[in-house]
Amino acid sequence: MGGRGFCATALAVVALAAAAAVAFLESTAGGVAYAGDGWLHECAKWDAEGGRFLVSTFFGAGVAEVRVGAGTVEERVIVADPDVAGRVALGLAVDAPRRRILVAYADRPPRFGYAAVGAYDLGSGRRIFLARLDGPGESSFADDVAADEDGNVYVTDVKGSKIWKVSPDGEPLSAIKNATFTQRPGTLDNLIGLNGIVYHPNGYLLVIHTTGGDLFKVDPKTGAMSVVKVLGSLKRGDGLELLSPTRLAVAGMPTRLVDSSDDWETARVTGRYVGPAHRVGSSATVKDGDVYVNHIFGFGLGRKKTHVIAKAVFAPL
Repeated sequence: MGGRGFCATALAVVALAAAAAVAFLESTAGGVAYAGDGWLHECAKWDAEGGRFLVSTFFGAGVAEVRVGAGTVEERVIVADPDVAGRVALGLAVDAPRRRILVAYADRPPRFGYAAVGAYDLGSGRRIFLARLDGPGESSFADDVAADEDGNVYVTDVKGSKIWKVSPDGEPLSAIKNATFTQRPGTLDNLIGLNGIVYHPNGYLLVIHTTGGDLFKVDPKTGAMSVVKVLGSLKRGDGLELLSPTRLAVAGMPTRLVDSSDDWETARVTGRYVGPAHRVGSSATVKDGDVYVNHIFGFGLGRKKTHVIAKAVFAPL
């Protein structure tokens, strides 16, 4: 056998071995595996009304639905806004009371300029509004999104560590800024800033700083904020999901359960879920009382990649 033939055979063997290893690791995830375009899907949220997962398609700059069923599961794009073509779609939220999908948009890295949030009809995908958030010459990266009981929308800026506030009809209102958001000194602890965000029914926001590991409690009306005193580490925390007023899931590496008994003045990490060893958790959602973790990277050799939304089984701490 010539050198070229040997190399081709060796590469084929390596590819098959790698595929077998990935298939084994995928089998440990549980949850939902589906075929979708592109390597990156940043966020997945359960739409209880529609009986489906909604996922942001990152470089596709849109939203796809994933319906769980027998056989091969494939995503179907339901939001493809032409005015954000060439951008990236990141965090999304299901604003069920107003039957809206909220999506955060940003520039394609390594550019850090454009930032916007879009609202789309939950049933039809029709655009309700698209609000531009960045200011002239501003370096920003819109990452995650949440809505309060009045329909106001909040978007985190992972680059500038601030929170944009947008009215229910899409009018930018203000930006919540505080030096405490970047209280830890040094570049490494501020490399990835304010990220996951949720609105608590008691009237405040909970926001995670990814590389600093801090959880903040923010009053959206006054901008007042405090650092939640957490027993346990939340470093590398990404997307957030409230399971109840006293329990929070923090997606990441690993994904953690966090509990508070004093209205999030203090909290404690009570559970840990690592997930498939070759994947990175980026968002969490709740379906039928269980936590499901979206993993940002897809795998596969063809145009369609295999993406996983894993059912999390937490080890108590």
